Parts: sequence; C-alpha cells; structure tokens
Amino acid sequence: MAARTASPKDELFAQRLSASVTQSPVAAIIVEQGKLLDFIDGKTQRPETPEEYVRQEIAKSLVREYKYAKADIEVEFTVRVGTRKPRADLVIFPPQTSHEQENAVLIVECKASTVKSADKKDGVGQLQSYMAACPNVQYGMWTNGIERFCYRRVVKGGMVTVEEVPDLPEFGRADEAEDRPRFDQLKPATSDALLFAFRRCHNYIAANQGLPKPQAFWELLKLIFCKIRDERHNDEIAFYAGANERHGLNGPLKVQKRLEALFQAVKDDYPTIFKASEAIDLKPVVLAYLVTQLQMYSLLESDIDVKGRAYEEIVGSNLRGDRGEFFTPRNICQMAVSMLDPGEKQLVLDPACGTGGFLITAMNHVINKIAAAERAKNRRDGSAQQRGVVERIRKYAESFIVGMDFNPELVKASKMNMVMNNDGAGGLFQANSLESPTLWDAELRKRDIIGEVDLLFTNPPFGSKIPVTDPSILEQYDLGHSWSYDKKADTWSKAGQVHRSQPPEILFIERCIRLLKPGTGRAAIVLPDGILGSPGLGYVREWILRHARVLASIDLHPDTFQPFVSIQTSVLVLQRKTDEQVRLEGAAGKINDYPVFMAVANHVGHDKRGNRTYVRDAKGNEMVEEVETKEVEYVDGVPVHRPVTVRRKIEDDNTQQIAQEFRRWLSEQD
Repeated sequence: MAARTASPKDELFAQRLSASVTQSPVAAIIVEQGKLLDFIDGKTQRPETPEEYVRQEIAKSLVREYKYAKADIEVEFTVRVGTRKPRADLVIFPPQTSHEQENAVLIVECKASTVKSADKKDGVGQLQSYMAACPNVQYGMWTNGIERFCYRRVVKGGMVTVEEVPDLPEFGRADEAEDRPRFDQLKPATSDALLFAFRRCHNYIAANQGLPKPQAFWELLKLIFCKIRDERHNDEIAFYAGANERHGLNGPLKVQKRLEALFQAVKDDYPTIFKASEAIDLKPVVLAYLVTQLQMYSLLESDIDVKGRAYEEIVGSNLRGDRGEFFTPRNICQMAVSMLDPGEKQLVLDPACGTGGFLITAMNHVINKIAAAERAKNRRDGSAQQRGVVERIRKYAESFIVGMDFNPELVKASKMNMVMNNDGAGGLFQANSLESPTLWDAELRKRDIIGEVDLLFTNPPFGSKIPVTDPSILEQYDLGHSWSYDKKADTWSKAGQVHRSQPPEILFIERCIRLLKPGTGRAAIVLPDGILGSPGLGYVREWILRHARVLASIDLHPDTFQPFVSIQTSVLVLQRKTDEQVRLEGAAGKINDYPVFMAVANHVGHDKRGNRTYVRDAKGNEMVEEVETKEVEYVDGVPVHRPVTVRRKIEDDNTQQIAQEFRRWLSEQD
C-alpha cells in the first residue's frame, strides 16, 4: 500500500514514492480486448466501435428513462425490407408477445457521430424504410449521438406517412403528441443521455443560429437555467414545445413567449448572473428545437455524476482560457474531498474555483451526510425527512460554501453549475484572490474569511506565462520577496527585496495557508511538481514547512489533466500551524518531525487522449466486476425496486482507494 512516514524536510520534497495503491480483488469475468458487454442481455460481447457506444447509451436510456423492459428489446433484429434483410439496431415489442416483425412497435437506428442524418444510405431514410416495412411500428428514432430525430407513423387521407415529433413515448403512453407534459412524466437522465442532449443543443445553436461556439454555450446555459427554474418553482410545466410547435410560424412563437417569461423570472432570481437587459438571443424555431431536446428530462432529479460530466464537458470545451486555467478532473476533486471529509458546520473555500468542481463535490459530500442524518432521525416520516434535508441544505449552502475566481465568465459558469447541483451560488464571487482583501467585493469582505476557513480545496492557475508583476500584490507576501540560502545551515531566510514577478501558484500557497484557521484548518492544493523538487524553489518548501504541517503528498499521473494539458502535478494536503507553534519552532531553530502520508495515483481512469481506461488481465482483456445494487426495473411500465446484479467494467482508477487509505492512516495518528 502506498503509504509511509517520512521526515518532511528530508524526504517529502526530495523524492517521490514509486509504489502505488493496489487494486482490489475482482471477480474473474473477462471482456475481450476491443469488446464491450451488451447492456440488454448482459453477456454478448460486441466490438467497441463509435456506433456501438451510441447504441449502448440509447439502450440504457430506453430501459432507465423510457421504462421499457429489457426482455421486450431486441438488438440487431433482422427486418425484411422487400428482398433485403438488414438488421435494425434496437427494436421494441409489446410485453408477452413473440418477437416477430409484424409485432414490432418501435425502432431505433444508431450511428457513429461521423454519419449525418442526410446520408443517403445510413441517414434517417434508412429508419423510415424500416418503419414502413413493419406494419405495427408506431415510432422510430434515428441518432448519431449528436443529431437526434424522432418520428411517428400517421395516417392522413388514407395515406401512411411519418411525421417528426419531439420525443418517443414512454412505455404505456399511446401518444407523444400531448401539448403540455406533466412533471411526473419527466425522466431523470442516466448514463450519457444528458451529455448527448447538451452536445446536440450546443451544435444546433452554432449551426442554425450562426453563433460561434462560445456564444452558443452561453445561450444554452440560459435555457438550462430556465429549465431548472421551471422544475423548481412552477406548478405546471412551462418549459416545453408541443408536437405542433416546432415548425411553422405561430408554434415557435408560443414557445418563445413561454421561455421569455421563464427567463425574466431567472433574471429576477439571479441578478448577479444575468443583467436585466439580457435576453435569449435565439430564433423562435431554433429555440423550439432546443426545448424539445431538454424538456423530457428532470435536471433536478438527475444523478449528480450524470449532470456533472455533461456540464463539465460543455463548459470545458468553451471556457478554457490562456491564464493557466485547466479544470480539475472530477475523480481528483472526489479524492481530495474524501480525504478531508467536510462536515455541515465547516467553512469550505476554493480561492480559484473555476467552474466550481471542488465546491460542488464538497457540497454534495455534506448533503449526503445531511440526508443520512435526517433518515436516521425521522425513520417513519418521509415528509419530515424531506423538510429537514431541504432546510439544512439551504442553510449549509448559504453559509459554508465560498468560491472566488478572477475570471468573471468562470464565476458565472460556476454559479450556474451550483444552481444545477443544489444551489450554493450565493457564496461565489468574482475577485482576485491574491489582492489585498480590502479590495474585494463588499459582500465577500463581510464573509471575513481570512484565518477562518476550515477546509480549502483548490487548483490554482499555474505558469510563468501569467506572472504576478504588481508590486502592491507581491509586497503582501513573504513568498513575493527574494530569499537567500545559507548552505552551511541548510536554511533559507527572507531578504528585503520584492521580486519583479512571481508565478501565481507560489503566492497562492501562502494565501491559502493564511486563509486557514490556525491549528485546525486544512487545505488540499494541486501544485506543479517543480515546487516540490526544484532546487531554486527551496525557499517555498521552507516557508510551507514553517507555517504548515504536511499531512499528505499524492503524486498524480502525468495523464491526469490530459487531453487538455500535459503537466506533472501533486496534491499537497496541509494543516496550518498555530502562531505559537511557528514561534516555538522558530526559536528552537528546528522544525519538528512528524509522519507524512504519501501515495502515487498512477491509475486515474483515463489515458492521454481522455479515453476511459479499465483494469486488464495479463492478456490485455478488460476485467468486469459483478456488483449487487438496487435499481429500478420496469415490469409492464411499473417501477419495481429490487436488488440486481450488474456487470460493469472496472475503471482503472485508484484515487478513491488513496482517499480511503489516507482516512484510515489519519485515524491512526490521533
């Protein structure tokens, strides 16, 4: 196990641990290299192609969101079309009927993202030919993961045709043409369904509104806010486009009017995010299409990880700047938060919050604790549980979550992310964390956070390309001054001269430690490895060891921040010393030794291209584990909660094991 003790000055910054946290034993289930398990039958191994990825995600959506039973779905079902016998990707049959072509009621065709809907061979025409060949098929869907088209068979004047509709019907619903859906019909998004929807919407805005992608991104976020506002506050759904409202002139104008009213309410609720003069800058027909792509989901009820992955991809592809900003992968956020284990009464801060990854992870960590406590307190009264949870979450988010970032666009994006994930947006501020606190926004100054933070998580901007050169900032910091080295005594001492410039991450170290509560405040900081080992930065390490106790150093894999940036980093976990401890050690001329937890996160769940990686056997085949879990399965459309055995690939990621091992190690130090 990659944990050991070391003298902080002699070993922590001089060497890196080469061992790693080992993987847990797994069930001996093998998936051949380049294959994946079929979701519907759980045993067929299919080639892992882009088209197969789309098909498997749609299959999950049909079962988990649309409530169709796996037993009623056929994969690669042969359809007779004249003299041809092509295979349709997914075909659904009524319950308890034979799986014959004449009984099919719904067909889905899935393609790789490179195949366009207008393609003569593999486009929507292929789906429509399958529908025409099946006399009882009522609905069909064609998708490549980016584009998505749904159709319904209609009879007009004795002629059978297909018309486009917003969505497929759920199991048991005969018609998807109802104008206004109900809240109880909304589906929590599962797997990558929401990611697909966000991609479709973003690309559609760029292609049909003529906006550059970053601007299209902001328009999409306005709609996400309208959707959340509708779910949170309205008695009847206003965020919808009826089957007859997507085309023509009058229908899209009706959708636009409803969305304008929603967006006005959003602006009233969040004046710090949206200006009063802002409007949804989309053509009515574009707006109507986008609403149809999002209206079937409940964003508030969707899984946190599902929302997080979808949001982070769309944000990351639009807001990566040139100021050393690169967003922290969610598994690293989860590792750091699990290591420090925030509680309901602890003030959590990220002084370089970006899009809020650390803060959202910390907030949801505490929310899970709150929900568990309320369940234990009100075992028999579900409504009392819910009231207690909502009130405690509100108080916690308002008072104990604080984030700052210099980039106003990132602050805006992080506020949106917080609102989508439980609403702690009131504690996020646009500010230069390195400036004197007297220059911060008045609302932020009221928080009085200097020396009061319990837990701090941050991934500050790195790099010599974005140096801090303002003397008024540099002179505030010990690390903003030059230092001299006494080789004989092996010590550094601060000189009087202020540096001309300093990389921001060095100043952030000092700012972060000063923000913590003396004696108890802890921080998890992502830092470039140069700070931990470069001979010329010995004074930085000296300052850290004088003012903080190093609890842990986690060496991150070089691919951690790929495919966006290649940089070798570590997570340093620190606990601020009291002023008395600093004074006594200074008087003694010696920093006391203590144990330090060290580990190597050499498995981070993805490769340098950003592709997910999985545990493999000696022959290179991917390993699959059987997991007992509780899931909702649908029997004749009725949800049944029961334990099921799920087979899933084992992600090659040891970050959570490191967090667990650190917590165990830390408990032994008390």
